[in-house]
Amino acid sequence: MRIIQFFDLRGQRRVALVEGDYLRLLDGIRTVYEIAQRAIRRQQPLDEAVRQTIGQETESYERVREDGRLLLPFDHPDPYRFWATGTGLTHLGSATSRNAMHTAGESALTDSMKLFRDGLARGRMVDDQPGSLPEWFFKGNGLSAVPPGGALPLPGYALDGGEEAEIVGLYLNDDAGQPYRVGFALGNEYSDHVLEKQNYLYLAHSKLRAYSFGPELRLGELPAEVRGVSRIWRDGAVRWEREFLSGEAHMSHNLANLEHHHFQYPLFRQPGDAHCHFFGAAVLSFSDGVPAQPGDVFELNVPLFGQPLRNPLVAVPSEPVRVRAL
Repeated sequence: MRIIQFFDLRGQRRVALVEGDYLRLLDGIRTVYEIAQRAIRRQQPLDEAVRQTIGQETESYERVREDGRLLLPFDHPDPYRFWATGTGLTHLGSATSRNAMHTAGESALTDSMKLFRDGLARGRMVDDQPGSLPEWFFKGNGLSAVPPGGALPLPGYALDGGEEAEIVGLYLNDDAGQPYRVGFALGNEYSDHVLEKQNYLYLAHSKLRAYSFGPELRLGELPAEVRGVSRIWRDGAVRWEREFLSGEAHMSHNLANLEHHHFQYPLFRQPGDAHCHFFGAAVLSFSDGVPAQPGDVFELNVPLFGQPLRNPLVAVPSEPVRVRAL
């Protein structure tokens, strides 16, 4: 089951079930946050809660996309309570990309490769016993989120703005702080790879950029194998393309381990908070020597998730910030 959030023709927020080319709207439901809270409090699966609210009203999915009325498939009424975070070096192809950025010599084993090998050996949570720590990073909050189809800003201080095609997990904490996984979506964990390549200690800075996910929220469990294509379009033609592989069959860590090492911190278990957690990228255009440039359109197309996630890259000016003394 896949659902979306969008603005209807009256400018009102709506939630709808995806049925091919049409959207079947849910009765009385304005946000996924609302129906997820309802499901948690009733202790029922989210797909069951969705089925109970399916109405008769429909709308053309294509028209919603063409009108630019798509919203993120999950968000929080207060963007400051929507955490965006992620983990890296989690996929079998990710170490090659990262190691190429940080290699100090042909025989050197970089910190990235050491961390990847540790995850490969001990990165799975089994019988409630946590595996090894993954790489972890802070991405931002709901203010940094860009809806599907929206422009990812390339700030003036950035050295690069490259795609990171990933799957994201979306979560909501109940009134007692217990986290629940709402579902999964396609994501673009857009980052500054040139800055990161200068020194891996700049990783934290390189991640403080906008991000996007959607357009559809997939409910239920994630299949062990997820296949698709990651592309960059330039001037109407495909400039770069690689196969996208994800799911636990292609990961060094399992999802339970990644989720544990995020939510083990009480900070992330505050009642009512929502989370978007990126699970890591296996391929990057930057690693293939194809840096993105303004005007490019990033596309992640995975049939399992319905419509592709597309976002153009747009340059925006920035100026130095001077703090004033009181």
